[in-house]
Amino acid sequence: MNVIQSIDPSTGRAVDDVATATTPKELDAVVERATAASVPYEAGGRPLRAAVLRAVADGLEARRPEIVALGMRETALPEARLGGELTRTVYQARLFAEVVEDGGFLEATIDHADETPMGAGPDLRRMLVPLGPVAVFGASNFPLAFSVPGGDTVSALAAGCPVVVKAHDSHPALSRLVFETMVSAVAAAGGPDGLLGLVFGREAGTALVAHPDIKAVGFTGSLTGGRALLDIAGARPDPIPFYGELAGLNPVVVTEGAARARPAEIAAGLVASVTGSAGQLCTKPGLVLVPAGEAGNALVAEAARLIDQASAATLLNSRIAAAYEAGTEELRHRAGGMAAAEGGAPSGSGFSVTPRLFEIDSETLGDEPVGECFGPAAVVVRYAPGRAEAVLRALPASLTGTIHAEADETETVRRLTDVLRPLAGRLLYNGFPTGVLVSWAQHHGGPWPSTNSLHTSVGPYAVRRFLRPVTWQNAPQEVLPEELRDGYAGIPRRVDGRLTVPD
Repeated sequence: MNVIQSIDPSTGRAVDDVATATTPKELDAVVERATAASVPYEAGGRPLRAAVLRAVADGLEARRPEIVALGMRETALPEARLGGELTRTVYQARLFAEVVEDGGFLEATIDHADETPMGAGPDLRRMLVPLGPVAVFGASNFPLAFSVPGGDTVSALAAGCPVVVKAHDSHPALSRLVFETMVSAVAAAGGPDGLLGLVFGREAGTALVAHPDIKAVGFTGSLTGGRALLDIAGARPDPIPFYGELAGLNPVVVTEGAARARPAEIAAGLVASVTGSAGQLCTKPGLVLVPAGEAGNALVAEAARLIDQASAATLLNSRIAAAYEAGTEELRHRAGGMAAAEGGAPSGSGFSVTPRLFEIDSETLGDEPVGECFGPAAVVVRYAPGRAEAVLRALPASLTGTIHAEADETETVRRLTDVLRPLAGRLLYNGFPTGVLVSWAQHHGGPWPSTNSLHTSVGPYAVRRFLRPVTWQNAPQEVLPEELRDGYAGIPRRVDGRLTVPD
């Protein structure tokens, strides 16, 4: 029997036996219930979806103290971070309820039968409909916002899809707690039994992706794990969409002017962004381009001083800690055998590691780009005048790209933007990429290997991942969704080429 244990990362010791790994028979039963829930959930329409999402938000908020306390024990993340993450999780559930009520995401479109330049045209009505049951993989580093109650789950529920979540083994007890909270909320809102499911264990995760009744997958995690699951999704007799958020360096470029004007400010922001949440953020800046010379020297010296003062950090699990040590040893080798700065020594218990800063000259990077190192470490690359663009072009794509520059460096900013835009999904100016606001204009994604998708996993447009278009031609009114029927005015629609909106 494969027991799923809750580990305290500060000690490395098991605290509780949470569950046993889900067996193939149990997984089939969970997916069967999710499949059965598809029809009544879609039939309940947008009012039911909005009610479910608001009930989930209220249920999570009601158990805030219990959720935060268990999250702290199981992840070693601080109370303020987990409290903020729960606030974000509750907010995004409520936001998706508003998205559902707005209805614009359905892309409802009507072309009435009429004469066209190509001859007589039929009556055509198009709308997005739910894909069906969705598999969601909880992330290690966001035990709430990207896990059981996270953005993948609520965007799939908003789309009208049941969800089966594979709990992450870094926080199984928290996953079970919030799952039970959400199931109770769904029932109270009138949602169907089986709308949410939970499975444990790696074998269950791979079997879930391969299950014939699962119609799409949302994943946040490592490039290696994501690629393995992507291959399973693509090798099925009926390949399904796999939406993976995977890896990235999130480069930051500091111009000559910015390095001279704001060395201490930039260094402080950089170190806070690298060490916050123990560096376990998908948007952590992992590589920083700093100009060679006096201005850059001052910035790097201040960043090194701050790293030297940083305390040891506790990572989420033993695999992440081992990968961090291996990754920083590789960076040490590439930096000539030493780190530019190292923080506090590990505690000697649990998954404690030392924050580190490395410095590499741009000319020594060679043909092999620096890879992501998950945890509180970053690489400073010193570049000669005019060489920043060449260094950036040699990097793999990321979720973000950041430029620090002064107001009189307009042309430099234009050039750097032109280079970064093909390499990132979000471009930042005079800021740092950690902290991803949930909003309509947000995009959390980027070219491979940061993701394998054009879609965002944060914000209202994330709902688009779990929908597919259907067109009804010359259909009788009674078989149409109400949003496509004549006289319906509850949502934005494009009718005969013109956008109409509710009064």
